[in-house]
Amino acid sequence: MIDVAIVGASGFTGLELVKILLGHPKFNSTYVATSEGETSLTTLHPSLYDVFEMPVEKANASAIADRAQLAFLALPHKASMGFAKTLLEKGVKVVDLSADYRLELETYEKHYCPHEDKEHIKDAVYGLPELYADAIRKTNLVANPGCYPTATLLGLLPFTPYIDERFPLFIDAKSGVSGAGKKCTHNTHFVTINENIFPYNPLMHRHQPEIAEKLYKQSGKHFDINFVPHLLPITRGEMIDTYALLNEPVDALEILHEYYKEHPFVRIFDKPVDIKSPSGTNFCDIYAKCVDNKLYINSAIDNILRGASSQAVVNANLMCGFEEGLGIPVIAYVP
Repeated sequence: MIDVAIVGASGFTGLELVKILLGHPKFNSTYVATSEGETSLTTLHPSLYDVFEMPVEKANASAIADRAQLAFLALPHKASMGFAKTLLEKGVKVVDLSADYRLELETYEKHYCPHEDKEHIKDAVYGLPELYADAIRKTNLVANPGCYPTATLLGLLPFTPYIDERFPLFIDAKSGVSGAGKKCTHNTHFVTINENIFPYNPLMHRHQPEIAEKLYKQSGKHFDINFVPHLLPITRGEMIDTYALLNEPVDALEILHEYYKEHPFVRIFDKPVDIKSPSGTNFCDIYAKCVDNKLYINSAIDNILRGASSQAVVNANLMCGFEEGLGIPVIAYVP
């Protein structure tokens, strides 16, 4: 058994981490913390009553290092890097669910804030297992991808050799309200979101540079990305519709099947996908269609599982030498 810590247990992703680790055969949760501490898991999450109880402590890096070999940091950007730096120096493996280690330093500081751990940012491995599993197995620091980049990149990457980079990519993204976090805002207030749908941060969302950077690293192409996210009146789930022009017509489904033939958490469909089917799982469901040189890509994930917590546990599995699917949810919530 490997002892693990969860820092940032009060949020939706923290709860999902607790639930996955409860059923994990190799990970033992020994430390659970928030920035405030001095409470209990069932106070934070009543759904755990009579299932799992544990004191929630005030986050302390030294205490984590004494009681865990691996830590999940489910913290906001900027808050995470301080903990990660100390934990790495103490020999603790880190899976960071924030944006603090996902981007090159210059890109991060342009879109977020000054970075306080320049020493380790260059060592972080981007935690998309379909691309970087070998590197994840060898690292002590994984930068878990954002939810929108996960679903977008998994759809787009197989087609980058065929996409004409002279034309822009259009990415129409939609997510459930849980993607905005637990804190209530005007946009996530019931009266605002109920029976409604609306875009937010069009062409300026922080996940846009993450998508662009990772596409360039894989393809060597500088794509002009137009990314517009929308909020849906649902709790969880995410759908991405991407539009591109190709250099030549292709068999889109054949390309997807070949690209993902050895990757169990990507499912290829021969019809458009929906949000419900991957809900509660680590799957990314993808459909694509090419007509002449026009390409449509349709992908869906559970935003707080494949887009955060279950993908984080897949990365932890790889870091610790386990099979990537160990303890990972595959049964959807729907009938």
